[in-house]
Amino acid sequence: MNEKISIIIPTYQHAATIGACLDAALAQTRKPDEIIVVDDGSTDDTQAVLTPYRDRGVTVIAQPNAGSNPARNAGFAASAGDLVMFCDADAVMAPDALEKLSAALEAHPEASFAYSSFRFGWKRFEGRAFDAAALRKMNYIHTSSLIRREHFPGFDSAIKRLQDWDLWLTMSEAGRVGIFVPEELFRVIDVRGRAGISQWLPSIAYKIPWKRLGWMPKSIAKFEAAKEQVKKKHGL
Repeated sequence: MNEKISIIIPTYQHAATIGACLDAALAQTRKPDEIIVVDDGSTDDTQAVLTPYRDRGVTVIAQPNAGSNPARNAGFAASAGDLVMFCDADAVMAPDALEKLSAALEAHPEASFAYSSFRFGWKRFEGRAFDAAALRKMNYIHTSSLIRREHFPGFDSAIKRLQDWDLWLTMSEAGRVGIFVPEELFRVIDVRGRAGISQWLPSIAYKIPWKRLGWMPKSIAKFEAAKEQVKKKHGL
Protein backbone atom coordinates (compact mmCIF):
# COMPACT_ATOMS: atom_id res chain seq x y z
CA MET A 1 0.00 0.00 0.00
CA ASN A 2 1.67 3.19 -1.18
CA GLU A 3 -0.77 5.76 0.15
CA LYS A 4 0.78 8.37 2.40
CA ILE A 5 -0.80 8.82 5.82
CA SER A 6 -1.12 12.16 7.61
CA ILE A 7 -2.07 12.42 11.28
CA ILE A 8 -3.61 15.78 12.15
CA ILE A 9 -3.94 16.63 15.84
CA PRO A 10 -5.87 19.75 16.92
CA THR A 11 -5.01 20.79 20.46
CA TYR A 12 -6.26 23.34 22.94
CA GLN A 13 -5.05 23.21 26.56
CA HIS A 14 -3.92 19.60 26.15
CA ALA A 15 -0.46 19.90 27.71
CA ALA A 16 -1.35 17.01 30.03
CA THR A 17 -2.16 14.57 27.21
CA ILE A 18 -0.52 15.68 23.95
CA GLY A 19 2.78 13.97 24.81
CA ALA A 20 1.16 10.55 25.22
CA CYS A 21 -0.83 11.13 22.03
CA LEU A 22 2.32 11.94 20.02
CA ASP A 23 4.38 9.13 21.55
CA ALA A 24 1.72 6.64 20.41
CA ALA A 25 1.55 8.18 16.94
CA LEU A 26 5.33 8.00 16.54
CA ALA A 27 5.42 4.38 17.75
CA GLN A 28 3.03 2.99 15.12
CA THR A 29 3.98 -0.23 13.36
CA ARG A 30 2.83 1.48 10.16
CA LYS A 31 4.64 4.78 10.48
CA PRO A 32 2.68 7.91 9.51
CA ASP A 33 4.27 9.92 6.72
CA GLU A 34 3.63 13.16 8.58
CA ILE A 35 2.22 14.34 11.89
CA ILE A 36 0.79 17.85 12.11
CA VAL A 37 -0.23 19.43 15.41
CA VAL A 38 -2.39 22.55 15.24
CA ASP A 39 -2.21 24.48 18.52
CA ASP A 40 -5.45 26.43 18.67
CA GLY A 41 -4.28 29.24 20.93
CA SER A 42 -3.41 27.21 24.03
CA THR A 43 -2.36 29.20 27.09
CA ASP A 44 -1.08 26.26 29.15
CA ASP A 45 2.28 24.50 28.69
CA THR A 46 1.36 22.96 25.33
CA GLN A 47 4.13 24.71 23.36
CA ALA A 48 6.77 23.67 25.88
CA VAL A 49 5.58 20.04 25.68
CA LEU A 50 5.66 20.18 21.87
CA THR A 51 9.20 21.57 21.62
CA PRO A 52 11.12 18.24 21.68
CA TYR A 53 8.68 16.69 19.19
CA ARG A 54 9.65 19.22 16.53
CA ASP A 55 13.07 17.52 16.43
CA ARG A 56 11.30 14.19 15.86
CA GLY A 57 9.67 15.38 12.64
CA VAL A 58 6.37 16.66 14.04
CA THR A 59 5.10 19.82 12.33
CA VAL A 60 3.56 22.35 14.73
CA ILE A 61 1.18 25.06 13.54
CA ALA A 62 0.14 27.75 16.02
CA GLN A 63 -2.97 29.84 15.43
CA PRO A 64 -5.20 32.16 17.47
CA ASN A 65 -8.04 30.31 19.17
CA ALA A 66 -10.72 29.60 16.57
CA GLY A 67 -12.18 26.27 17.62
CA SER A 68 -11.44 22.61 16.97
CA ASN A 69 -13.00 22.41 13.50
CA PRO A 70 -11.04 25.37 12.06
CA ALA A 71 -7.94 23.82 13.63
CA ARG A 72 -8.65 20.48 11.95
CA ASN A 73 -9.26 22.18 8.62
CA ALA A 74 -6.00 24.15 8.94
CA GLY A 75 -4.13 20.93 9.57
CA PHE A 76 -5.76 19.28 6.58
CA ALA A 77 -4.81 22.22 4.33
CA ALA A 78 -1.18 21.82 5.41
CA SER A 79 -1.16 18.04 4.95
CA ALA A 80 -0.30 15.91 1.92
CA GLY A 81 -1.46 12.41 2.88
CA ASP A 82 -3.71 10.26 0.70
CA LEU A 83 -5.21 9.03 3.98
CA VAL A 84 -5.78 11.38 6.92
CA MET A 85 -6.56 10.82 10.56
CA PHE A 86 -7.88 13.62 12.77
CA CYS A 87 -6.57 12.28 16.05
CA ASP A 88 -7.82 14.01 19.17
CA ALA A 89 -5.06 15.30 21.43
CA ASP A 90 -6.27 13.14 24.31
CA ALA A 91 -6.39 9.95 22.21
CA VAL A 92 -3.68 7.30 22.50
CA MET A 93 -3.55 4.85 19.60
CA ALA A 94 -2.68 1.17 19.92
CA PRO A 95 0.68 0.46 18.23
CA ASP A 96 -0.98 -1.27 15.26
CA ALA A 97 -3.90 1.15 14.82
CA LEU A 98 -2.71 2.70 11.57
CA GLU A 99 -1.64 -0.67 10.22
CA LYS A 100 -5.07 -2.21 10.78
CA LEU A 101 -7.12 0.80 9.67
CA SER A 102 -5.12 1.26 6.46
CA ALA A 103 -5.32 -2.49 5.76
CA ALA A 104 -9.10 -2.29 6.10
CA LEU A 105 -9.26 0.50 3.52
CA GLU A 106 -6.98 -1.42 1.19
CA ALA A 107 -9.22 -4.47 1.47
CA HIS A 108 -12.38 -2.39 1.01
CA PRO A 109 -11.87 0.14 -1.80
CA GLU A 110 -15.58 1.00 -1.62
CA ALA A 111 -15.10 2.45 1.89
CA SER A 112 -14.22 6.09 2.41
CA PHE A 113 -13.07 5.72 6.01
CA ALA A 114 -12.12 3.07 8.55
CA TYR A 115 -12.98 3.20 12.26
CA SER A 116 -12.82 1.05 15.37
CA SER A 117 -14.01 0.62 18.92
CA PHE A 118 -12.29 2.68 21.60
CA ARG A 119 -12.10 3.23 25.34
CA PHE A 120 -12.77 6.41 27.32
CA GLY A 121 -11.08 5.98 30.69
CA TRP A 122 -12.54 2.70 31.99
CA LYS A 123 -15.56 2.76 29.68
CA ARG A 124 -15.40 0.76 26.43
CA PHE A 125 -17.33 2.18 23.46
CA GLU A 126 -18.15 -0.71 21.16
CA GLY A 127 -18.45 0.13 17.49
CA ARG A 128 -20.65 -1.54 14.91
CA ALA A 129 -20.72 -2.24 11.19
CA PHE A 130 -21.50 0.83 9.13
CA ASP A 131 -25.23 1.49 8.87
CA ALA A 132 -26.38 4.82 7.38
CA ALA A 133 -29.87 4.53 8.88
CA ALA A 134 -28.50 3.84 12.35
CA LEU A 135 -26.07 6.76 11.98
CA ARG A 136 -29.02 9.11 11.52
CA LYS A 137 -30.30 8.08 14.94
CA MET A 138 -27.04 8.26 16.88
CA ASN A 139 -23.31 8.52 16.34
CA TYR A 140 -21.15 5.45 16.87
CA ILE A 141 -17.98 6.57 15.04
CA HIS A 142 -15.19 8.53 16.75
CA THR A 143 -13.41 11.41 15.06
CA SER A 144 -10.11 9.52 15.28
CA SER A 145 -10.72 7.43 12.15
CA LEU A 146 -8.74 7.04 8.92
CA ILE A 147 -10.27 8.89 5.93
CA ARG A 148 -9.51 8.92 2.22
CA ARG A 149 -8.39 12.43 1.39
CA GLU A 150 -10.45 12.76 -1.78
CA HIS A 151 -13.66 11.93 0.10
CA PHE A 152 -13.14 14.29 3.04
CA PRO A 153 -15.63 17.22 2.81
CA GLY A 154 -14.05 19.42 5.47
CA PHE A 155 -15.35 20.12 8.96
CA ASP A 156 -18.17 22.63 9.34
CA SER A 157 -16.74 25.54 11.35
CA ALA A 158 -20.24 26.44 12.55
CA ILE A 159 -20.49 23.15 14.44
CA LYS A 160 -18.89 23.45 17.88
CA ARG A 161 -19.82 20.07 19.38
CA LEU A 162 -20.68 16.63 17.95
CA GLN A 163 -18.33 17.44 15.06
CA ASP A 164 -17.75 13.75 14.42
CA TRP A 165 -21.47 12.97 14.02
CA ASP A 166 -21.86 15.93 11.65
CA LEU A 167 -18.89 14.77 9.55
CA TRP A 168 -20.08 11.19 9.18
CA LEU A 169 -23.62 12.32 8.36
CA THR A 170 -22.28 14.69 5.70
CA MET A 171 -20.19 11.92 4.16
CA SER A 172 -23.04 9.41 4.36
CA GLU A 173 -25.39 11.82 2.60
CA ALA A 174 -22.81 12.04 -0.20
CA GLY A 175 -22.99 8.26 -0.59
CA ARG A 176 -19.82 7.51 1.39
CA VAL A 177 -19.57 4.43 3.59
CA GLY A 178 -17.20 3.35 6.32
CA ILE A 179 -15.60 0.04 7.24
CA PHE A 180 -15.55 -1.08 10.87
CA VAL A 181 -12.47 -2.74 12.35
CA PRO A 182 -13.89 -4.74 15.31
CA GLU A 183 -11.04 -4.01 17.70
CA GLU A 184 -10.27 -1.42 20.36
CA LEU A 185 -7.58 0.59 18.57
CA PHE A 186 -7.28 3.62 20.82
CA ARG A 187 -8.15 5.00 24.22
CA VAL A 188 -9.12 8.50 25.28
CA ILE A 189 -7.43 9.82 28.40
CA ASP A 190 -10.07 10.86 30.93
CA VAL A 191 -8.92 14.16 32.42
CA ARG A 192 -11.95 15.79 34.00
CA GLY A 193 -12.53 19.48 34.51
CA ARG A 194 -9.92 20.83 32.08
CA ALA A 195 -10.78 23.09 29.15
CA GLY A 196 -10.47 21.41 25.79
CA ILE A 197 -10.47 17.91 27.31
CA SER A 198 -13.12 15.38 26.30
CA GLN A 199 -15.89 14.79 28.79
CA TRP A 200 -18.04 11.72 29.29
CA LEU A 201 -21.16 11.20 31.37
CA PRO A 202 -23.04 7.90 31.79
CA SER A 203 -25.88 7.46 29.28
CA ILE A 204 -28.49 7.60 32.03
CA ALA A 205 -27.56 11.26 32.60
CA TYR A 206 -28.99 12.08 29.16
CA LYS A 207 -32.24 10.22 29.82
CA ILE A 208 -33.23 12.16 32.92
CA PRO A 209 -36.15 14.56 32.16
CA TRP A 210 -34.18 17.65 33.13
CA LYS A 211 -36.65 20.07 31.55
CA ARG A 212 -39.41 18.79 33.82
CA LEU A 213 -37.14 19.30 36.80
CA GLY A 214 -36.58 22.93 35.80
CA TRP A 215 -32.81 22.63 35.83
CA MET A 216 -30.17 21.02 33.63
CA PRO A 217 -26.40 20.58 34.08
CA LYS A 218 -24.43 22.86 31.75
CA SER A 219 -22.74 19.92 30.04
CA ILE A 220 -26.11 18.31 29.28
CA ALA A 221 -27.55 21.63 28.06
CA LYS A 222 -24.61 22.14 25.67
CA PHE A 223 -24.95 18.59 24.39
CA GLU A 224 -28.68 18.95 23.76
CA ALA A 225 -28.19 22.27 21.95
CA ALA A 226 -25.47 20.74 19.78
CA LYS A 227 -27.62 17.71 19.01
CA GLU A 228 -30.48 19.94 17.88
CA GLN A 229 -28.09 21.93 15.67
CA VAL A 230 -26.85 18.78 13.93
CA LYS A 231 -30.37 17.35 13.63
CA LYS A 232 -31.65 20.57 12.07
CA LYS A 233 -28.75 20.72 9.60
CA HIS A 234 -29.33 17.15 8.44
CA GLY A 235 -33.12 17.10 8.64
CA LEU A 236 -33.25 14.46 11.35
